[in-house]
Formats: sequence, C-alpha cells, structure tokens
Amino acid sequence: MSWLSSLKSVFSPAQEVKEDDIQTVLQNYVLPNSSNALKDRISQVNVEGRVLQLTINTYPEEKDYLQQIHDDLADALEKCGIQELNLHIIQQKHSAHGEAGHSCSSKPKAENSNLPPVMDASPKAEVDPNNPPIQKAAPQQRDVAAHPRIQNVILVSSGKGGVGKSTTTVNLALALQKLGLKIGVLDADIYGPSIPTMLGNAGRTPLIENENFVPIDAYGMAVLSIGHLIGAHNTPVAWRGPKATGALMQLFNQTLWPDLDVLVIDMPPGTGDIQLTLAQRIPVTGAVIVTTPQNVALMDATKGIELFNKVNIPVLGVIENMSTHICSNCGHEEQIFGTGGGDQLSEQYEIPLLGRLPLNVQIRENADNGKPSVVAQDEAADSYMNIAQAVMVQMDKLPKRQRDDKRIF
Repeated sequence: MSWLSSLKSVFSPAQEVKEDDIQTVLQNYVLPNSSNALKDRISQVNVEGRVLQLTINTYPEEKDYLQQIHDDLADALEKCGIQELNLHIIQQKHSAHGEAGHSCSSKPKAENSNLPPVMDASPKAEVDPNNPPIQKAAPQQRDVAAHPRIQNVILVSSGKGGVGKSTTTVNLALALQKLGLKIGVLDADIYGPSIPTMLGNAGRTPLIENENFVPIDAYGMAVLSIGHLIGAHNTPVAWRGPKATGALMQLFNQTLWPDLDVLVIDMPPGTGDIQLTLAQRIPVTGAVIVTTPQNVALMDATKGIELFNKVNIPVLGVIENMSTHICSNCGHEEQIFGTGGGDQLSEQYEIPLLGRLPLNVQIRENADNGKPSVVAQDEAADSYMNIAQAVMVQMDKLPKRQRDDKRIF
C-alpha cells in the first residue's frame, strides 16, 4: 500500500449512508439536562453525500450545551455513514420553559410530529422505548489517554493567519532540542502546511512501515506534515472538517513516533472544527499563543485562549511576534504593529508573556531557506532560546498526565 492510498483509506468508510438509521438517531436524542426531544426542535434536515445539515431551534439557557449536542449527534451519525454534521442554530428569544410539557406552554404541540424528510427517506419508525436515548458527555482533556511514547504535547496556536506561528513553531522546537529535550514536530496546519519548507525537506514523503508513517528527520527531530503527503506541487487541500481532522488524527496516531519529551504541533489558524476536535482527542500538555501587537491579531488570539480555557487546556503563555522593527540601514527601531499587545493578553488572562520577537528580515530569509533562526544562529536565535526556557518553566508547573502504555495504535 502506497503512502497516498494509506492516507485515503481513512476517508473511505465501508458503510453507506443509512437514512432510516439517521431518522432513528434524530428521533431518539434527548437534549442534555432536559426531557425535551430534539425532534421537536428540528425545522430542516438535508443530506448531501456524507454531509448532514441540521437546523434546530434553541433557547438562551441552552447555549452551553450546543457543543455537546453537536458531538453526541456527530458520534452517533458517524455509524450511519455521515462524515460531517453541520448544525444551523436558530436561537429563540423566549425561555425553553414555554415548550410543550410545561404549564406555561402557549401553544399545544401537535401529536405524532414528524421530522423533515432526510433526502428520500421512508417515514421514520416509532421511537423504541427499549432503546435509551443518546446521552454522552462531550469529551474532556482529562479523559484522553496519554500517548505511550510522547511525554508532552504542546500546541502552537493563533486566532488568525499571518502572525508567524509556523516560524515560531519550528524555532521553538529547535530551541527545546538545544536545551536537551527529544523533540518531534507535527504540522497540523492542513490548509497551508509550511513546516516542510522551513525545515528544508519539502517534497519528501514518509516511508510506510506496517501501515504506519515513519516520520522524517529534520535537524535531529522527528517531523511529519500533511505537506509531506501531497507533494511539492502546491496542490490545494480542499477537505471538509471531518476529513481534515481524520487525516490529522491519523498522522498523530498512526505514526511511528520515537520516544519524545515534547511533540510540538503547529495548529491551523482559527478556532473552528479542527481545533476543537484535536483539543478533545489529543492529550495536550499546554498551548502557546502567538500574536502580533495589533488589535486585530489580539482579538483573534483572545478567541484562541477562550477556546483552550473551554476545553481545559492550560495556556502556557503568549509570544508577541513582530514586536518591533529595526531598520537594517540606519538602526532605527519602530513599533509597526503597535505596542503592548502581549502585555495586554498576559494581564487579561493572567498568563506569562513568554517573550517578544522582532520583525527581522533574517528570520524570514532563514526560514524560507530551510534553516530557521536557531539553526542559522541569526540575531533572533537567543530570543527563541529564552522563550523555550520560559516554556519549560511553565511545563514543569503542570501535573503529569497518567500514561497508558497498553494503548494500541
């Protein structure tokens, strides 16, 4: 089996879309912390291929359960052949206490209400009282088993693109290695993988051993990127969320990672489905937020911090990139993107400011040439080393995750 066919096998489930089973799932689901049935809230159901779009009505007090509803249904519908669930939420202004079954109901509920049809599905079966409704709590970090060969996983994240996250990732990884740690790098920026270029191995593809990927060596680090799997032809990755997360979970779980002190993961920009899924399925030690001082970047970085807080992932600190610019001709220092952004995030969320990095042409040139600053020992190398030391200090403060050496991949 070639590396490409091995990757694609994850996205070719054997089962067909089972319309009757979809109807049954939607019929049986009871909303969390409630006796209300989801079927009474559904206004539209549509299936296109393996993607199900579901429109439901919700109420203000239910906003904290929307993610759980999505995850519960996505897990159940996966067994029906659905690869992606898109929830369209219509939030009602009044309280859910006005629903049928409560004394304050303003409108009687019609008996035997039916769900909107799923494609050309036949009428759904009656709810089987012997089958309990789907009730499962959303995955939590504490429930994710540790990888048997990876001691710590650090996510390098940002709320938006273009802030130098990938450059920071490779230099932080190389700096941690210089401090004596065994390091691996996983490039999870699936739509814009740049780690292969920055580490000088673009165009290389990993070997396959017993249906597992063998990571590529880069400056003594074990590295793997989706960019290593799509070649060096600038082919765009046009994958929906579940397909993308499926690929990344395969890269994490079906790679022969050596024993690592730290696996550094370069996250894609944003706070969408990929970030949330990985945060719930990968055992994460902590996250590092990369931002620039400008307000637009800070707004998006704030969303990233809020996401990690929501899924109980510790934020180790913030890195302020492109903090100042020093003219290569006259030496004049200028704050092109503003000042104090990193300090603002640090104070607002009570997290450390791990360091500041300049807007320096050497950083960009060396990364483009496949020799990052820590390897090239340019003017920014010491800054990256100081940031790596600060990250290690924060990691040492966290409790160690219980490892499961019997876990099989």
